[in-house]
Amino acid sequence: MAVLVIVKDLVEVASYCFTSRIILKSLKEFITVVLHKEEKKDYSLLGSYRLITLKNILAKVLEKYVADIISKAVEEYRLFF
Repeated sequence: MAVLVIVKDLVEVASYCFTSRIILKSLKEFITVVLHKEEKKDYSLLGSYRLITLKNILAKVLEKYVADIISKAVEEYRLFF
């Protein structure tokens, strides 16, 4: 699997970002696509459109990585009451 090949590099990048408190600009960027809903009578109304947001894949991977670390810490140290 490709994940097994790049996981070490991803961990190093994630660790560097967190320890240096740097968030790459490309991780903050996303694309929003505007689609019109079919069979609407008035396309001058905002409700006639649907917004689809596409996030950076690396940002999603890093978010998942951080979420997993937090979840493990919460379970290990019983942080929920």
